[in-house]
Amino acid sequence: HHSHLDAGLLITSLPEPHRHRVFAAAAADYFFDSRVKATASALVLNAIPIDRTKVGRRSADAAAELLDGGWSMVIFPEGGRSPDGWGQPFRGGAAYLAIRCGVPVVPVHLAGTGRILPKGKNRPRPSHTVVTFGTPLRATDGERSQAFFFLMVRGPPGLPHFPTTARYAALRRAAAGE
Repeated sequence: HHSHLDAGLLITSLPEPHRHRVFAAAAADYFFDSRVKATASALVLNAIPIDRTKVGRRSADAAAELLDGGWSMVIFPEGGRSPDGWGQPFRGGAAYLAIRCGVPVVPVHLAGTGRILPKGKNRPRPSHTVVTFGTPLRATDGERSQAFFFLMVRGPPGLPHFPTTARYAALRRAAAGE
């Protein structure tokens, strides 16, 4: 997750019949900290607030109610934008919701948004993006959220560099000059 453009790009990349029944999980402490930002987030991204500082039933219940009603959810399992352009460790919320609601997780890789509007910048620059959809992942019957979480972190073949792989860690160290 590299940019505030990520959710909008992903939603507009969905096929036409599906993009109108999708909502985004948005950081409550950032997107819902003022009435103006909360209204804009809800109207533009159909966003709901997710508390990323603690596990809260209110956020999970709101998301689960929508998922149970047939809506799709855009959630970034890192919990926030990357400070350095590299993927961050995943949190367990997406795995928990997928198991609780019996829905698949479709891994998506977004490339290029960090060049357009990186973290800490407020002026977008022109660039190209690529959206790659992976094979849906579904928890098996009785699978616990921790086991499904590790499946999500490993990721399906064909999507680039997940943060737990040794190759990913080596690339990150090399980029930092270590």
